[in-house]
Amino acid sequence: MHRLALICLLPTLARPQTLPQILSRLSEEAETFYKAAPRIVSQETLTQRARKPAPRFHPRIGADALKPPPPAYQTREIVSEYSYGTLAGAPESIHEFRQVTSVDGRPIASPKAARHALALNLTSNDDRAKKRMLENFQKYGLTEAAVDFGPLLLLFTKHQLVNYTYALSGDSRIGADAVKIVSYTQTAGPARLLVFQGHRAIHQRVQGRIYARVPDGLPLRISVVESRAGGKTVLRDEATVDYTLNAQGYLAPAAVTHRAYSGGQLMVEDDFRYAAFRKFGADAAIKFDTLPVTPPPQ
Repeated sequence: MHRLALICLLPTLARPQTLPQILSRLSEEAETFYKAAPRIVSQETLTQRARKPAPRFHPRIGADALKPPPPAYQTREIVSEYSYGTLAGAPESIHEFRQVTSVDGRPIASPKAARHALALNLTSNDDRAKKRMLENFQKYGLTEAAVDFGPLLLLFTKHQLVNYTYALSGDSRIGADAVKIVSYTQTAGPARLLVFQGHRAIHQRVQGRIYARVPDGLPLRISVVESRAGGKTVLRDEATVDYTLNAQGYLAPAAVTHRAYSGGQLMVEDDFRYAAFRKFGADAAIKFDTLPVTPPPQ
């Protein structure tokens, strides 16, 4: 009798979840991460492959005609202490913040000193210190950069689910896990993706895909695409964020791949990797786990 009951139960356990069930699990994980994010820190390693400016080319005519040289790329590695915080103008929106510790193997600051500075800036009421962190990180990379990929999960807290349209878009696998693919498109609400274009900070609306594990709906991956006009060409950013469930019970980013295109040509490829997230400790001078967290609006 027990064996028969187990056999009857297995098809139920393996049944793929419906779209409402997937979105419910997605928003639950987003709410949990929202509460944890301001208290946690990780080490981020960014490997950046960027297209170098093309050298001046002098075409020739006839037999001596030359073709333009293929694009050349340069690679950089930037290691940072990495956490999340808010700006006074938008306290409900969580952004990435970093303090760089090394660039291409050259020390910039010790991890302990970087965590201390990160903690002080994140708990400051002065947004200028936080904005300087965003701008300083950009100086170590390119003149144009896109950030805020790590907390992409936070697009889908309970009160923000209505800002998107959703559709089931097929099945796939991530490693050993079967997943359902859900496409989403932003139709309302504030633009969340932050793009630095020169000295301008631009917020963009997004679309992409959610990869939910079968049968429990755990979001293992979220992708995002945005495009915008850049003079006479179209600029496009694409990113994929892989999430993992840690020992503390919340999802956190494990890896991010970002590619930036200009007129269809690859300009930048960023590969972010994250060490295990942990709470801010005593060496940061501020214990973040004693700070209250404002819940997202309902």
